[in-house]
Amino acid sequence: MLGTVLLAAMGSPTGDELSIAQLFVVVMGSWTVFLVALSIVSRKFGSGAWIADFGARFRPVDLIGIPVGILTQLVLIPLLYVPLRGLWPDTFSPQRIEQRAQDLADRAHGFSAVLLVLIVVVGAPIVEELVYRGMLQRSLATAIEAAPALLVTAAWFSLIHLSPVEYPGLFLAGLVFGAAVLATNRIGPAIVTHAAFNATGIIMVLSNR
Repeated sequence: MLGTVLLAAMGSPTGDELSIAQLFVVVMGSWTVFLVALSIVSRKFGSGAWIADFGARFRPVDLIGIPVGILTQLVLIPLLYVPLRGLWPDTFSPQRIEQRAQDLADRAHGFSAVLLVLIVVVGAPIVEELVYRGMLQRSLATAIEAAPALLVTAAWFSLIHLSPVEYPGLFLAGLVFGAAVLATNRIGPAIVTHAAFNATGIIMVLSNR
């Protein structure tokens, strides 16, 4: 399932009017805003140390996230869409699910393909996990318990990408990423899983263009 590739990181525009280079600039601007916000939150409500406040720690065992991310992209997401496609075949057709990712891949050639990989495989996993799992999920868990926090954060993670046909897949991916944080109290495993998930998707979509 290609549509769940987070090619439009943080819900940035992906219309045909934007080149990959322009998208890169837009996304970098979005990430800068989020990173500044994280810094403010950390200083005002936390210790001022991102590692402690957002669980930004990595360990060698976090590499288990690589097969988990690949499995989620290649097996879990496609299985999720099987019953949905059976009930609403037009809404959840492979073409509609993959359209946004394919449109972006069609514009990625040469150096722009490198920029797309940097957005999807490097930047998005780090920034999104800091925001959604490091800040939101961990903060909510102290107020409404861990399980509801996981569900709420996964739902928000899917909605912010502004692509309704991808909501089910993004919600499931958010649950997987959030479960990694829930199990370890660190975002390292979530970042690795997220990166592997996105890398698998972008390889698929670029190879199919």
